Amino acid sequence: MSDQNQVQENVSELIKVRYDKLATLQEKGKDPFKQTKFNVTAHSETAKKVFEALEATGTLEEHEMSERTKLSVAGRIMAKRDMGKASFITIQDQEGRIQSYVRKDEIGEDDYVDFKKYDIGDIVGITGYIFRTQKGEISVRAKEVTLLSKSLQILPEKYHGLKDVEMRYRQRYVDLIVNPEVKETFLKRSAIIRSMRNYLDKQNFVEVETPVLHDIAGGAAARPFVTHHNALDIDMYMRIAPELKLKRLIVGGFDRVYEIGRVFRNEGMSIRHNPEFTIMELYQAYADFHDMMDITEALIRNASMEVNGTGIVEYDGVTIDLEKPFKRISMVDAVKEYTGVDFRAIETLEEARAIAKEKNVAFEEHHMKGDILNLFFEEFVEEKLIQPTFITEHPVEISPLAKRKPLDPDYTERFELFIVGREHANAFSELNDPIDQRSRFKRQEELREAGDDEACLIDEDFLTALEYGLPPTGGLGIGVDRLVMLLTNSASIRDVLLFPTMKPVEK
Repeated sequence: MSDQNQVQENVSELIKVRYDKLATLQEKGKDPFKQTKFNVTAHSETAKKVFEALEATGTLEEHEMSERTKLSVAGRIMAKRDMGKASFITIQDQEGRIQSYVRKDEIGEDDYVDFKKYDIGDIVGITGYIFRTQKGEISVRAKEVTLLSKSLQILPEKYHGLKDVEMRYRQRYVDLIVNPEVKETFLKRSAIIRSMRNYLDKQNFVEVETPVLHDIAGGAAARPFVTHHNALDIDMYMRIAPELKLKRLIVGGFDRVYEIGRVFRNEGMSIRHNPEFTIMELYQAYADFHDMMDITEALIRNASMEVNGTGIVEYDGVTIDLEKPFKRISMVDAVKEYTGVDFRAIETLEEARAIAKEKNVAFEEHHMKGDILNLFFEEFVEEKLIQPTFITEHPVEISPLAKRKPLDPDYTERFELFIVGREHANAFSELNDPIDQRSRFKRQEELREAGDDEACLIDEDFLTALEYGLPPTGGLGIGVDRLVMLLTNSASIRDVLLFPTMKPVEK
């Protein structure tokens, strides 16, 4: 028998023992799964702080058991030490861990016999009095211990923990139990999203909800997930972006709207990409992409201050400064800075293709001059943008929803924010000319017919909305997951998603 098979057999035996313990309890009329409620009056860290405050008054007597030290806590048993007629256990709750001292003569002989059979992982409720042990540890002196749920699986043992990365993502519930720092990441994620909401609410933005199911996939260059609506007998798309719906609201008279929610893109997976992810999009009437840059800086800087107490962030061994103004540079100038190639001096598609061949930049037949500029940016510039940098004025070929620069119509009033070589935000002065928008959509349709399944579909209702009149508008999208990665120093997007998409386990 292999070592692995032996380990599996041992685990199976331990699990069988737990099932047997449950059966015994049920036969005695003590089925833990029939417990419906436990009145928790305190959590671990709060209880410790309350006790320390009582100690500070100097009025506590040693091992005082009174109404002011009485409490009920509940949590999962993470450690257990048997000393015969007394035992120590450590339980873990939402705040942390706290020790409990359990004596046979205080909880009763029969209950103590049952208690000694409890396992690591069982969930218990403890009613008693908080005190400080002779070794100085704040603990709960148990007067009653109630088994609230029986754990029938074996937690990873303390020394090795749950280290298998794939297993951590698949069984996040176990990951959260045995790796407390993981919970901290998700508490920070919640705080980051809350900070964004609070900031936008104070700026008089209105939070809205738009559909996740679309009859046309639009608002981004991405391959959608397709589903079927049985009642209507039509194919529908999981949204790749909320953009076109949100801009309809600006047409309808809202001046400032935002949405935080999931979008879905049927693309590859990596440490930066998950098929479903969270985006924050906002739209502001009578604003432009310069205003969007200001909002982006403020949102990200405010989130860092709220969550980490500083705008200086350590990410993967690099110090990122979110406190000083973010650098702003056009895509043309950035490419020139890193390659020496000046696309302003390139006038024709033939010239662009020639310089691409010279620099070994692969392009496709349908790529125009602006597409090739973007290929240069992705090849030579993007990964070098470590400190916060706004890349502005994207070519019109890759910006089908952005307004052209009035004095340079080959380029748009658009920016992307890059930090640690990754895109964190995308924004532009919104294209509100329905005639120009239709021509851009037609170009996208030509690309789709040529085989580009990420090109936008023509949205006739959106064009109708533009014909009613969209005021000058600034729009912004921020990738929430990547921002959380940055502010929690997380290497992979899977580290900041509670339940990332995983390939099914082969059976």
